[in-house]
Amino acid sequence: MSQKPLTIALSKGRILKETLPLLKQAGIELLEDPDASRKLIFDTTRDDVKIIIIRATDVPPYVQHGAADIGVAGKDVLMEHGADGVFEPLDLDIARCKLMVAALNDAPEVGSRLRVATKFVNVAKAYFAQQGKQAEVIKLYGAMELAPLVGLADRIVDIVDTGNTLRANGLEPTELIAHISTRVIVNRASMKTRHGDIQAILDKLAEAVESRKAQ
Repeated sequence: MSQKPLTIALSKGRILKETLPLLKQAGIELLEDPDASRKLIFDTTRDDVKIIIIRATDVPPYVQHGAADIGVAGKDVLMEHGADGVFEPLDLDIARCKLMVAALNDAPEVGSRLRVATKFVNVAKAYFAQQGKQAEVIKLYGAMELAPLVGLADRIVDIVDTGNTLRANGLEPTELIAHISTRVIVNRASMKTRHGDIQAILDKLAEAVESRKAQ
């Protein structure tokens, strides 16, 4: 009986667009355009590799529980959702940005308890605890910049790329929590049982990353 195909879980959006060219260089190409399809599981130019395209936040649990052998997700997602049961062998060096604390321009120092708005609840709690600050963390799903403007929060924790959205809303980044880029993760059991197949893909992806850096 032949082995089932390896499954690679990719994050929708910007990461998908930047990952597909690297996979193509590694010899793995989708047989159809995901933007023109309602499919969730895609065949590739390799019979032994299938790709699933899911929300970024779903990539770690899919890989952790073995529904996908390999996953591609931002470091911010891995930090927030935890990465127990997975290896993180490769940085694809794409979709780079920063996870930062931001505040209104000239915002006053806050006393004993900060109110922080973010979708990165676990990261924010851990960060402020390390700083020795008490923080009430309010979970939001978007438009973080609005929270300080209407008095919902003293600070926000969010991804910052150009910083243009912050500036347009009268905010500025104040503290760097982490530099973020896109990582490859691998299920621990898969790495043992399919080590040769997975390592070959990782090696080719690493070559593609180096080739891209050299351009």
